[in-house]
Amino acid sequence: MIESSSMLIIGIDHGYGNIKTANCVFPTGLLKSDTVPAFTHDLLVWEGKYYTIGVGHKEFTPEKMKDEDFYVLTLAAIASEFRLVQRTEATVYLAVGLPLTWVSGQKAAFKEYLLQREGAEFYYRGVNYRVRFAGAEIFPQGFAAVADRLRDFGGVNMLCDIGNGTMNVMYITDHKPDMRRMFTEKYGTHQCVLQVRENVMREHHAAIDDSVIDRVLRTGTADIDGAYLETITATAKAYAEGIFRKLREHEYDPKLMNLYVVGGGGCLVKNFADYDPRRVFIDEDVCAAAQGYEYMAEVVMRRSGA
Repeated sequence: MIESSSMLIIGIDHGYGNIKTANCVFPTGLLKSDTVPAFTHDLLVWEGKYYTIGVGHKEFTPEKMKDEDFYVLTLAAIASEFRLVQRTEATVYLAVGLPLTWVSGQKAAFKEYLLQREGAEFYYRGVNYRVRFAGAEIFPQGFAAVADRLRDFGGVNMLCDIGNGTMNVMYITDHKPDMRRMFTEKYGTHQCVLQVRENVMREHHAAIDDSVIDRVLRTGTADIDGAYLETITATAKAYAEGIFRKLREHEYDPKLMNLYVVGGGGCLVKNFADYDPRRVFIDEDVCAAAQGYEYMAEVVMRRSGA
């Protein structure tokens, strides 16, 4: 969160696995009800409806505007940032992103979706909040995570942003993004999770909780039977090989360029892929994109004299 003049710039990375702000992370899921649920720790109340935040998993959809879910999750993200600075009311300028090749086609609709109301009053985790929206800026995912350090990208570089739903690839040449070489693949980490579930069921006839899969993917291990761990590890290695196969389809050559991996899926490359650490750099900060959105929004506002 950046305080600018009379407003707060809040960056939000609307991932399919997690919602990330510059300082907070929570699962992209919610459970809506017409009555107060039994457990209220993560309860958000807005316009007479009750939403338990962080429950379930948001289904992948190429259009995030098709229902109210991402709007409600945006309110929860704003409140999470407010809570850190003990604010309950403020004017907010949203800085968000979309996959690289979706920005031009969906930017206007996503902005309209986020600014559908002038403001909102809601209750979250025991506190009442009031927010007024001053505007919103939509940026390309992945690139935002490195926008403040383009000086490090001399020569030819490939940037790979691995999220839960998509994998975004772009070239940065001599410190500048190459707008002609940007790609979005539906090859996010959720594809790996689905394959792990299938392989564990086929080989061990057992259903495995996603929290166990997530722990293995993030850390490389978990406190489970060795045979199950071997199955998950083998599946993750195959997925990591698939990442580099996708990159080679977009002309990745480790001898001619550096590779920068950002996003939550970077842990799979780190834990399960074979790569040269002198030419492959992994940013494990899952909040980097949200921080980048704030940086880019501040630059835009400064240039416009806002």
